[in-house]
Amino acid sequence: MIDIDHIMQLAPVIPVLVVDDVAHARPLAEALVAGGLPVLEVTLRTPAALEIIAEMAKVPGAIVGAGTVLNPADLAAAIAAGARFIVSPGLTDRLAVAAIESGIPFLPGIANAADIMRGMDHGLTRFKLFPAVASGGLPALKALAAPFGAARFCPTGGITQATAPEWLAQPFVKCVGGSWLYTKGETDWAEVQSRAQAAAKR
Repeated sequence: MIDIDHIMQLAPVIPVLVVDDVAHARPLAEALVAGGLPVLEVTLRTPAALEIIAEMAKVPGAIVGAGTVLNPADLAAAIAAGARFIVSPGLTDRLAVAAIESGIPFLPGIANAADIMRGMDHGLTRFKLFPAVASGGLPALKALAAPFGAARFCPTGGITQATAPEWLAQPFVKCVGGSWLYTKGETDWAEVQSRAQAAAKR
């Protein structure tokens, strides 16, 4: 199994996807992978999310994970659906223990130093800053990264195609989460692929 560090280095942007139509799963994944973004985070925010993960996982080259994982039950359901990594908006001890015991690559959300310290208590060093812009943006992350030299981050929330390069230029940022790559319900797969190609260029 690949680890979270490897996943974070496969592309500069991880698309953060809210999808409610299973019929869109495969063409969406195919467009993003063809555009150079193989790592896909499907948020557990719609009733169809688990089925969408299962469908996207069938697309060659796609590495599909589950986002908005809030508790061990979400974790188990996502793994059963075929998720290859897990992303959470925050970090609880219950979820950390369950994720680590499962062996699946885990990217927990953090918003302050205490969150990072809690993660490090569990042996974690890779984190999602969330919500990145609302939590103080790049100045806040620079301040947080300074005392935690081993930590690396995937800022997510409020980042755009225009602002992503500034985040990615930081040595402690491995990748960013991008919600601008797909809007729920759209079906212009050529446009999605075009956005992915733009985002894939560091």
